Amino acid sequence: MANKSWRLDRRTFLMGTGVSLGLPWLECMANASPRPSGAEQPPRRICALYFGFGVALPPANHEHAHWRWFPQGEGREYQFTETLKPLECQRNKLTILGGLSHPNGRRMGAHDTADTFLTGAYLNNKSLINTISLDQFAATKIGDKTRFSSLVMSTDGGVGEPTRSSTLSYNDKGRPLPALHQPQQIFDRFFGEGDSDTIAHRRKLKSAASMLDRVLEDSHSLRNRLGNQDREKLDEYLTAVRQIEQGVERSQSWLEIPRPELHDEDRKMLQLDSDDQAPLQFIRTMYDLIYLAFRTDSTRVATYQITNMADCSSKAAKFPQLQGFKDSLHTLAHDWDKPGGSERLGQWDRFMAEQFAYFLNRLDSATEQQGTLLDQSLVLYGSSNSVTHDNNNYPLILAGGSQMGFKHGRFLKFSDKIPMSNLFVTMLNQAGIESPSFADSTGELNELLS
Repeated sequence: MANKSWRLDRRTFLMGTGVSLGLPWLECMANASPRPSGAEQPPRRICALYFGFGVALPPANHEHAHWRWFPQGEGREYQFTETLKPLECQRNKLTILGGLSHPNGRRMGAHDTADTFLTGAYLNNKSLINTISLDQFAATKIGDKTRFSSLVMSTDGGVGEPTRSSTLSYNDKGRPLPALHQPQQIFDRFFGEGDSDTIAHRRKLKSAASMLDRVLEDSHSLRNRLGNQDREKLDEYLTAVRQIEQGVERSQSWLEIPRPELHDEDRKMLQLDSDDQAPLQFIRTMYDLIYLAFRTDSTRVATYQITNMADCSSKAAKFPQLQGFKDSLHTLAHDWDKPGGSERLGQWDRFMAEQFAYFLNRLDSATEQQGTLLDQSLVLYGSSNSVTHDNNNYPLILAGGSQMGFKHGRFLKFSDKIPMSNLFVTMLNQAGIESPSFADSTGELNELLS
């Protein structure tokens, strides 16, 4: 590696006309000018991803048992079923968790628990007051170290309605934080000129060069001062930004086109070739935005509600149909125990696992001062139903954090007497956010730690 005769501050930005773009970690940033007092090196991150309605869980002796979400066996000897096989490449950097749930969630309505996935609170018809969510608790502790305290996203955006929320995030008063759902808006806010006047900005983008073009001149100046290894990393990073920028444009175009309601007879005749990539493109673009936000240290806290519990009114309800499945998400989930239902829902679960694997691979491909982006990030993926209408035994995966003390490569089964909030306390403490308790926690999950 070339001898570094100069240092670059971690908060350096590429500058263009009205645009700034954060840089990834480069070798020449090592031992550079210190960050604000109390900042850890390298940064540690928390991300939570949620999907609604649960998963396929046919009995172990069922003809479609190979579509059961939870693996066969346990500990290190477990085997993925067809559902989670896409995650095999990240096996050593994730843990499947069984048995955990929120005790308060078990007392609530069958589809009322998305609101409390990250809070552990109790909501009923008399009281719809939530409590602070895991991500926002973390944001209050480390949010001042980045330009944005957190990134809150969902497919539907906004806050939705109580017990059918379209956000995972709640502040210290228990009030929902509106989720962003337009990729272009998120991209503009985090990496462009901001979104105070989104329409005007889009017009400007259409008439001018892309954001990346506008910072290219500055990148050439910086590139000339970098060593060979940093040059390769910068080139790879700018290529990734360009791909994400193009993906944002495609996803935004899809979101802005209203879709007609079709009768079953019409749907049978319809060729979905032009639409069957929309859910895949949208989900991956949202994952790309989290990746880019983490890689540029624009934020260290992110949530993404991929699907919610709003039955057929959610935009994501039609994701399976747009991807070539026969039924809506609501129908797939509710018919899981009917003939062929486990296989159909299991195939959708596999599609979701493929996108999750894409995200983990993305994080794991970006090297940092110690390990990869994934090694310094905790990613929680799951639902607050096991099967639809059952608020026990949440299907959960914790990935990342290999440089934060986590020991992966296992399927761990816990007693239902252990609240899911114990997982949250463990995540917070290992992320450097000292937290003796959270919600109804009773301790830490030391089984997760090396």
